[in-house]
Order: sequence, then structure tokens, then C-alpha cells
Amino acid sequence: EVQLVESGGGMVHPGGSLRLSCAVSGFTFVEYDMSWARQAPGKGPEWVSAIDIGGRDTYYADSVKGRFTISRDNYKNMLYLQMNNLKPEDTAVYYCVRGLGPRYYVDYDADADQGTQVTVSS
Repeated sequence: EVQLVESGGGMVHPGGSLRLSCAVSGFTFVEYDMSWARQAPGKGPEWVSAIDIGGRDTYYADSVKGRFTISRDNYKNMLYLQMNNLKPEDTAVYYCVRGLGPRYYVDYDADADQGTQVTVSS
């Protein structure tokens, strides 16, 4: 059974930082490009960042570029998202999903199941 379990969310003030983690199991992690996506209340899913299988190539949405850093540990089957200088518009539920972006998601609906809530508010 494919499982992606996100953690690390919370409530922070604008300008704060959080580090999200995603523990995966049930599939061969090293064979998949991975992404972080988010969904804010009343809005559709938004792709945030992606990383290739080797962790060498990374990609970011313009809205987070320069503030967020994606990484992975293929030995631990873990995906990470370091988020700095958080803004209120970053408030959303964050999901880790398989694939390099919206055109390449493997099974978004199945992967974006649990998520972790990030709230940025003063």
C-alpha cells in the first residue's frame, strides 16, 4: 500500500520558518520524482516544488522561489520542504505527491490524502 505521511506543519507568524517532512512507503521512492503541492481553503490544488529522483534538479513555483527549498533522502525514503520567510498567502494544507509536476502526477488524488496544515498569521 502506497503511503505518504506529511508532518511538520503548524502556525507561524509572517517571516517565520517551518520544515515539512514526508515519510513514504509502499513504493520504490528512488524511482519517483516527487513534488510538494498545497491547497488553500476554497481554492484548487497548487503545485509548489518538485525534485528529480536523484535530488539534483529542483523546481519551484514563482510564488515560493527563493523562500522554499525542496530536498530528499533516498536512503531514509524522506522528502522535505524547508520554508522560510513565510507569508499569509502560504497558508494551506501541504501534500507530498509522486511526479514532477501537474502534468506528471502519478495519482494525485490518492497521494494527496492526509497533508499537513500550515497557517501563517499575525
